[in-house]
Order: sequence, then structure tokens, then C-alpha cells
Amino acid sequence: MHLPFAENYRIKMVEPIRKSTREERKRWIREARYNLFNLRSDQVFVDLLTDSGTGAMSDQQWAAVMTGDESYAGSSSYFNLQDSIKRILGFDHFLPTHQGRAAENVLFSALVKDGDIVPGNSHFDTTKGHIEFRHAKAIDCTIDEAFDTTLDHPFKGNIDLVKLEMVLSTYPKEQIPMIIVTVTCNTSGGQPVSMKNLREVYALAQKYGIKVIFDSARFAENAYFIKTREEGYKEKSIKEIVREMYSYSDGMTMSSKKDGIVNIGGFIAFRDEETYKKCTMFNILFEGFITYGGMAGRDMNALAVGLDEATEMDYLEARIGQVRHLGEKLLSYGIPIQYPIGGHAIFVDAKKFLPHVPREEYIAQTLAIELYIEAGVRGVEIGTILADRDPDTRVNRYPDLELVRLAIPRRTYTNNHMDYVAAGLKNVFDRRDQIKNGFKIVREAPILRHFTVELDKL
Repeated sequence: MHLPFAENYRIKMVEPIRKSTREERKRWIREARYNLFNLRSDQVFVDLLTDSGTGAMSDQQWAAVMTGDESYAGSSSYFNLQDSIKRILGFDHFLPTHQGRAAENVLFSALVKDGDIVPGNSHFDTTKGHIEFRHAKAIDCTIDEAFDTTLDHPFKGNIDLVKLEMVLSTYPKEQIPMIIVTVTCNTSGGQPVSMKNLREVYALAQKYGIKVIFDSARFAENAYFIKTREEGYKEKSIKEIVREMYSYSDGMTMSSKKDGIVNIGGFIAFRDEETYKKCTMFNILFEGFITYGGMAGRDMNALAVGLDEATEMDYLEARIGQVRHLGEKLLSYGIPIQYPIGGHAIFVDAKKFLPHVPREEYIAQTLAIELYIEAGVRGVEIGTILADRDPDTRVNRYPDLELVRLAIPRRTYTNNHMDYVAAGLKNVFDRRDQIKNGFKIVREAPILRHFTVELDKL
């Protein structure tokens, strides 16, 4: 008999979670002004808001926590992390930060100025926010195939080389501080970038004298898809693939709360010492001294172990297998999702799910709220609210995709939880024709509004 797949870990500790009633959830989401970020965690049964810092650490990581060195300067934990980054990613220089957006803040403070152009593949919310905060412009060069959720394309995170070269040839190189490649590409549905595309982007960047920076939150998941989908990589280890990936870059930002499998932390890594030195002043100013940068020694130790664990095939098969389990269950119910299934989350196509809700009434947010009311499952809108307003005209930007992201924490929920989520979404799907109206915004911040927006039901 063929042995079925089984996770390569066993559960050592559990945390109770409470099921609430539909009436409670209706009241709680109303009191939260229909913003899922405003809910208390104990008002949520299965929390798929984000996979950032919400996973479970291993016994080896917890053991490393206990040996953390909290010295202000030159701690052994810093050098443990330095060794892991050098060995796994290949960078000689790095600066620790307290999380990924802090890494962006430090790097962009050093390199991005008013009027600059930053091309890339569907920049995520904080990336675009940091760019536009500095009065620069992010230009999306993702391949068109990424915006057809029904299309089976193995690398929907790829950058369109024609689009990219159009940007590079239009603007002087002094106005383009970097090309950002997000691996995997979150905004397009957790979709990977192929090694071939990474290689070609880097060659094009070198032709024009532009730096390539990887937004690396889910780099290990990207390596998994290269191994399983791209010709010539089946027999290579994840660590070998990762080293080749980063050979086609000049630096990286990292939210370690994803593929570092820790609850807090981030870093910037550099190929050249000059860029590293430019960033040290901002790291000290915003984060802390260069050998801790906003991270405790114990967290750097846990991250050093986490980078190793995240780049092993056994771990990635279990992690991505659970995402695939949920995706295949939803597809069997006829629920429209971004296909093929990505690495860290399922992205439900809200425009196909609720085609009769006008885009001005925030389709994806409407669906996310309905799922919470139905089952106590918290996802997040990746649509018009997240896309924010045009910084010049202040009108809503309507993205090609309106998605509800169900981001799965690492080593946290069982497949029974995934079946529960799928059943809750099917119940909403079965009554989708009864969902007539969406929402209107009554209060919003001028940038990154989705975190604190307040809404009223229409």
C-alpha cells in the first residue's frame, strides 16, 4: 500500500481557541468598523490574516532562544546569524532590523529620493508605501499572465523583460536606484519567479548599471517551486537553488517573520560594502546599533536556526502541501482562486466570486467580511483598499485583481482547520447571490490605509 504524506514534525504544545456564534461575530465586526485588522485575536477562530510572525517555532529554535547573547554590541547571536546568512544566501554584509518594513525603511532612506523610479513585480503594500512616501514611483512590470487567475502558468511572479527594459531605457540610470524582485510575489497570489527570469532580469540590470534587490520574505518557497516546476532543478537541493537565486542579485530585504520562521525580525544583506556603509547610519538612527538593529539576541539566534530549517525540502513539502490541500478543496467546490496554487496562501478571486458587487464598494473586503461572519475565519483584502489612492490625483486605484488572501501560518493549524475554512467559504459561495451591497469608507489614512480604515455597510 502506498504510504500517504505525513508532516515531518509532531505537536509539542497546544493553544486553545474558542468558537464564537454568528451573532457575536456580526457585533464584533460592526464594532471593528468592518476592518478585520481591528478584531481581537480571541474573536477569531482560524486566523489567516497573515503568515507573518504567526507560525510555530521548532524545539531547536526555542533552544537557541535560551542561549541568546543580549550584549549591546558584538553579541555572539549576531555572528551566529551572520554565519547563516553567508552560508545560505551568500552575502558578506548584513544589518539586522526589527522586521521587513524596517529593512525597507533603512534601505530606501539610503537609496531612494524624490522623483526616482523603482520598477519591479507587483510591489507589496509596505514596499510601495515606502517608495511613494519618498515621492518616488513604483512601476509594476509583472507579466500579464499573472492577472488571469484561471491561467495555469508555473511562474506568474515573473517580470516582463520588455516592460522592464522600457522603464530602464526611458529613464536615466541615476533616477532608478534599484529593481525590486519579490520572491515569491505576494500581490499576484504568492506566485514564484523562475530562475531563468531571475537570471535574465539580472543580466538586463547589469546592461543598464542598475542594482537588483530581492524582497525575500518567502525566498525558500520560491526555491521549492523552482525545484518542482523548472527544468534542470529537480535533483538540486533547496540550499543549492537558493544560492543560485541570490547570485543574480546585489542585495536583499527580508521579513524574517515568513521564511525565517520567527515571530519578529528582519535584515538587509548586501553584496558590496559601499551600500552597506551607506545604510549603517540609517540603521543606527531608526533601528539600533549595527550588531542588533532592533532585534534581541535570542531572536537572532532563533532566526539563524530558522533559515536552515526553512531551506530543507521536508519542511517545505509539509508547508506548501497544506496550502495546496486548502486550494484543491476550494477548487473542488467550484470556488475561483488564483491558479496555480501558490506558496503561502490561497487567493480567492473576489470579482468572480461576487461579480454583482460594484468595484466602488470594495468587492474583496466585502467577501472577507462575509467569510468572518460565516465561520470566524479572518483573511485579508488584497484589492482596491490595499491599492490605496493615486498619490497625485487622490482617486482610488482599481487593481486588475480583487483578491481575498488566506495566509496560512507555518506549522500552526492542521488540515482539519483547512477543511473547516473551505466549508465556511463554500457556505458563503452557496449564498453569494444574496450579497447585494458592499461598503463605503468613512475614515482612512493618507497612505497604507488598509491597516486602519473604517467602513460602513451600504
